[in-house]
Amino acid sequence: MVTVYDVPPGKLIEKLSEELREKDGIEEPEWSRFVKTGVHKEKGPEQPDWWFDRLSAVLRSVYIEGPIGVARLRGKYGGKKRRGSKPNQVAKGSGSIIRESLQQLEEAGLIEKEEEGRVVTSEGQSLLDDLAHEIMKDMAKDDPELSKYL
Repeated sequence: MVTVYDVPPGKLIEKLSEELREKDGIEEPEWSRFVKTGVHKEKGPEQPDWWFDRLSAVLRSVYIEGPIGVARLRGKYGGKKRRGSKPNQVAKGSGSIIRESLQQLEEAGLIEKEEEGRVVTSEGQSLLDDLAHEIMKDMAKDDPELSKYL
């Protein structure tokens, strides 16, 4: 059985992003066009559909690392803050973006809140594993050795 661990993250996030665009309860907030993704960034994202890519990445992170909370996800989506001639410092990502992402994924029924943090529901796990299986099928067309994993 093919799971999220068996496919490249970039391909999974791209395909999941397309699926989330069509899902009810998930829509890009109005403020997402103007926001930076953290204090370590100088500008906001340039991709017009970055919101769905971030949702996909957050869902994948909850699947792999769950139960997980906002604080750990902020650390994951942070980076180096440039401070001119002074040494760089580590900065966390935007908590508002992470919270809104998690809330939308909860409304869609893909994750749920537990005492330790958020975890993927059976519906979310099924969606991710089905997409991983499709990606592996596409990869097996190019590389016949991968067909043994199907």
